[in-house]
Amino acid sequence: MKNPFMPMEKADMVIIDGRVSKEIIDRLKKLNLKIIPTIPCKDIAEPVSYHPDMVLHPINHYTLMVAPNVFDYYEDKLSGMGIKIIKGETKLTKDYPGNIAYNVGRIDGFAVHNFKYTDEKLKYYLKKENLEFVDVKQGYSKCSMAVIDERAIITADYPIYKELSKRGIDVLLIQPGHIVLEGYSYGFIGGATGNLSKDVIMISGSMKEHPDKLKIENFIKRYNKEIYWLSHEKIIDIGTIITLNCQ
Repeated sequence: MKNPFMPMEKADMVIIDGRVSKEIIDRLKKLNLKIIPTIPCKDIAEPVSYHPDMVLHPINHYTLMVAPNVFDYYEDKLSGMGIKIIKGETKLTKDYPGNIAYNVGRIDGFAVHNFKYTDEKLKYYLKKENLEFVDVKQGYSKCSMAVIDERAIITADYPIYKELSKRGIDVLLIQPGHIVLEGYSYGFIGGATGNLSKDVIMISGSMKEHPDKLKIENFIKRYNKEIYWLSHEKIIDIGTIITLNCQ
């Protein structure tokens, strides 16, 4: 069961927060990626309105579910790329939990979410992928999970750490905070990262002020992954760097 947040080969394209800095865009251009900037989902809170993981969920490497709020934009942008786009049923609304229907975390064989609030159509497709549902209170499950390897993640969420550890996933538990998210006290590690390929992890900015910087870097190195830093600015939650392979 390959994780759709980790491309099988080097990614061809990236969906990224439409507000990111020129430095981040220039670093992505160096990777020869087709860059698809997000548009704001005006029905949810402004700080996370551009976050891809709020409005999109890759069901598998070829299929993307999109919130109806912004469906037309992504259908248009991704047409002819060989990716099937499915419109979700849940129209996102401003306040939690009305904004979390598609923010599902994924790791080898598991879907992680507060399933009381997951989009019903998304649940149907996740079941078709033969995933075991790991029910947690954390609605921002994808934001909270940095995918490092097929069976390895980093999170600051203790219940996610507990539930996945007992299912044999290698989880590095880090301190919460120390990641910028304008409008909120802090952001999440999953929202600040993405996978360029099975060998390269992209991180949105510098972790020099993060108390667990060395732990994080050593955990990534332990899986023989390279880190590609997208900026010299402080690490920022940009709603997951979602990468895709064109067909």
